[in-house]
Amino acid sequence: VNDTFNPDRVVIGSDSKRAINVLIELHKPVKGERIVTNIESSELIKYASNAILATKISFANLFAEFAEKTGADVESILTAVGLDKRIGRSFLYPGIGFGGSCLPKDVTALIHISQELGIDPALFKSVTKINTDSRNRFVSNIESEIKSGSTICLWGLSFKPDTDDIRQAPSVYIIKSLLSKGYKLNVYDPASQENIKKIFDKQLNYFNDQYTALEGCDALCILTEWNQFEEADFDKIKKGLKNNIIFDGRNIYDPKKMKELGFNYYSVGRKYL
Repeated sequence: VNDTFNPDRVVIGSDSKRAINVLIELHKPVKGERIVTNIESSELIKYASNAILATKISFANLFAEFAEKTGADVESILTAVGLDKRIGRSFLYPGIGFGGSCLPKDVTALIHISQELGIDPALFKSVTKINTDSRNRFVSNIESEIKSGSTICLWGLSFKPDTDDIRQAPSVYIIKSLLSKGYKLNVYDPASQENIKKIFDKQLNYFNDQYTALEGCDALCILTEWNQFEEADFDKIKKGLKNNIIFDGRNIYDPKKMKELGFNYYSVGRKYL
């Protein structure tokens, strides 16, 4: 509701003056600059906006890989880059990629539209590839530390916090990959477990408590940055896990603190401890 009445802009696309006037009047109570244009431009505005956001996420993940292979710290890099007012920090966060109902769909649509119009879709294809690569790297890191057949706990299943939406969620891709490699999975999410169950049914072990889900697991993986995970009780995590190993796909913890607490902590684009 807040976003509806406080948008950054209101885009009105129409070839009808009457329709434009009606929409302008309708949106009078709504804040934000008005952009009045034709139908074609308004459609491309949405695609362009989501493509830029997806590109920023993939850019962050590409530099996370640079950081991992050079010993750099991706958080320092992106914080400094984001302080440039021409760029900004919004969406410059590395992790296991973007999901949801908008970004993946619109980037894929732009690939098809580009091909139909004879435009090179290389940029959009790269954004999609990097998004997939970020998830594959995360799974590879798990494979390098945890043997097949082990039980792993997954915290977070929705594509972002505060929703039960799992459309194109990174968790779905990662779960399929881990299952195919022989891992057993305990899962917990405060909102989206019923939706995940519709896909995986009895292939997963479902829990109603995040700490109970840890019991007997060889590692914990964080796939969604819910507030309750950021505020987790680390003593309870240690008590539940067989090994103090955490793979953090959202970089919600401080590596130095995790080392002090005795965890083997693997995040994205930051030094493994």
